[in-house]
Amino acid sequence: MTLNTNGIASDVTGKRILITGGASGIGAASALLLASRGAKVVIGDMAEEMGAAVAKQGQDAGNSIVFKKVDVTSGDEVRALFVFAMETLGGLDVVVNNAGIDHQPAPMHELSDEDFDRNIAVNLKGVWHCMRAAVTCMAANGGGHVINVASIAGLRSAPLLSAYSAAKHGVMGLTKSAAHEYARVNIRFNAVCPSFIDTPMVQNTMAKMGERAQKATINASPLRRLGTVDEVSGAIAWLASDESSFMNGHAFTLDGGMLA
Repeated sequence: MTLNTNGIASDVTGKRILITGGASGIGAASALLLASRGAKVVIGDMAEEMGAAVAKQGQDAGNSIVFKKVDVTSGDEVRALFVFAMETLGGLDVVVNNAGIDHQPAPMHELSDEDFDRNIAVNLKGVWHCMRAAVTCMAANGGGHVINVASIAGLRSAPLLSAYSAAKHGVMGLTKSAAHEYARVNIRFNAVCPSFIDTPMVQNTMAKMGERAQKATINASPLRRLGTVDEVSGAIAWLASDESSFMNGHAFTLDGGMLA
């Protein structure tokens, strides 16, 4: 562990960071924040134009962000992304597995096979692909930190979002298991578990709900509002810094008190 010697909270200066799902929402906010604090960042996403725009925004501000298109459901594409990141950054210190999708809210028995399979493929198997690739890169690099973006839907029930919840519960299982398995080679695994955050994905999900359900979603938090991407990216920045060095296998919950 390199100690923070310059007095900056959540110092990520020089950290080599890969973020999936970096074209919008939490991923984009995290990429821009981390790069602005001196990290060297690679973002991967399916949305090529949006990902390139995020990278350009960071570069125009004088920061280091590079984009590469990736489909996290493909093991081959994920491996290629990690090879690209290793070559571009010269190694990997932190990986943020953020790529994810939602599905049409529906009672579990009415959920289509396609929606269930797609959620598992992206939200769970995609994370597994990235965790596996991260271990291969980091074990030879002296260690690192993998941050999985899960959800409070991985810690509690999520009515009408059963496939999403199942995938996020799976992410929590992977996170905790890997935290034990790879601590011996100095690779830590933690999960960020937001509640409803004001992102394009959440807005898309809420648009499919009735007005009553939308209000119930917002009021589920004691703070009576959605979280912001800046609130989550700030937490990810802290996790990416050496200040989180004794945290391993933890669910870092950002829910405005929802689980309280």
